[in-house]
Amino acid sequence: MDILLIAGLWLDGSAWDDVVPALTGLGHRPVPVTLPGQGDGTSSATLGDQVAAVVAAVDAASGPCLVVGHSAACSLAWLAADARPERVAKAALIGGFPNGDGQPYAPFFEVVDGVMPFPGWEPFEGPDAVDLDAQTRAAIAAAAVPVPEGVAKGLVRLADPRRFDVPVVVICPEFTPAQAQEWIAAGDVPELAQAKHVEFVDIDSGHWPMFTRPAELAAMLAAAAEG
Repeated sequence: MDILLIAGLWLDGSAWDDVVPALTGLGHRPVPVTLPGQGDGTSSATLGDQVAAVVAAVDAASGPCLVVGHSAACSLAWLAADARPERVAKAALIGGFPNGDGQPYAPFFEVVDGVMPFPGWEPFEGPDAVDLDAQTRAAIAAAAVPVPEGVAKGLVRLADPRRFDVPVVVICPEFTPAQAQEWIAAGDVPELAQAKHVEFVDIDSGHWPMFTRPAELAAMLAAAAEG
């Protein structure tokens, strides 16, 4: 199965470099998606541009595919399910949850000169970054791509209730499956509260398992594709 890989804020397709060969070895076709404004050399992209790029990758897949979103990009994976519910076989959400219709995508940090730069590691100290050594932190920070304001502040637009029929697997890195279920039950994640098929998988890592647990993450994604 084609497995579309969408990295979160500040990351380009190279974030999946250690996951791709593992998925290939497990018999799947991994496709890291280059997001406009996050790896294509532009800084004026909008959230709509990123959604269009993901939907184009879904349309180009060889058949129904697994769409993987990491962190903020969980919303992009869910937007793909909304746009192409008949083409997205399953959505895998790593370390995040989809925003609802009308919510801003990810306006979490200060925008400077039209972009939201990587804020450094201080905001992520604790469970998020606990398993990142100094070398990995430096490499991620050096490769970080400032996110265009039109992406960070763009509004999520959802329209097709058939998205709730798309199976979802929530991969839980810095939080536990029990915590994720509690948040959904409490009404903090309305989109997943309405999804008909949601499963939870625990991975012992911080927020960026593609860097610290790539083989384990690949095995989980392969299992999601085959399940």
